[in-house]
Amino acid sequence: MDGVTVINHPLVQHKLTIMRKKGTSTAGFRRLLREISTLLCYEVTRDLELTMEHIETPMMEIEAPVLEGKKLVFASILRAGNGLLEGMLDLVPSARVAHIGLYRDHDTLEAIEYYFKAPEDVSSRLIIVVDPMLATGNSSIAAVEKLKERGARNIRFLCLLAAPEGIRTFQTAHPDVPIYTASIDSHLNEQGYIIPGLGDAGDRMYGTK
Repeated sequence: MDGVTVINHPLVQHKLTIMRKKGTSTAGFRRLLREISTLLCYEVTRDLELTMEHIETPMMEIEAPVLEGKKLVFASILRAGNGLLEGMLDLVPSARVAHIGLYRDHDTLEAIEYYFKAPEDVSSRLIIVVDPMLATGNSSIAAVEKLKERGARNIRFLCLLAAPEGIRTFQTAHPDVPIYTASIDSHLNEQGYIIPGLGDAGDRMYGTK
């Protein structure tokens, strides 16, 4: 699909398969989510711009590459987004963090906001929105809308799994936001869950079901 990058690195796919398994424990799921998010972070930041900085090594002075511009913002859609957030912060500990609290109404499948906190200068930073699932797309659409209302213009969306229905809905609402995912699954069921999927990522990560 145009505007969608599927991250098919063998380690990503291997860890994702273990996460899908019904018998994977809460501790195992949580650990794998943190590991896979670090690998996904490599890909979603692959094209960050670099500039040169004069440094001194133990041997000599050189011009060496460093990241250009302001630090990244990782925007976690609560609660399951925090599982991806932790692994990404392992890789980019200086990143700023935004939290967007949304839950899905099980009758209407619409996203209901209950919390929003982000750095003030999101307009001048690259924002990477993270949520394990792009299912109906309602939560991710609402999260990106909130960030755009605060002035964000350079946004990417990162997830573990995406459904074709969610991709289409998201791209209709935000055609300017590229999607990065480890897998595009088959479809959504009547309850709005991704099939074959891996169940509810938040429940599996926190052991709440």
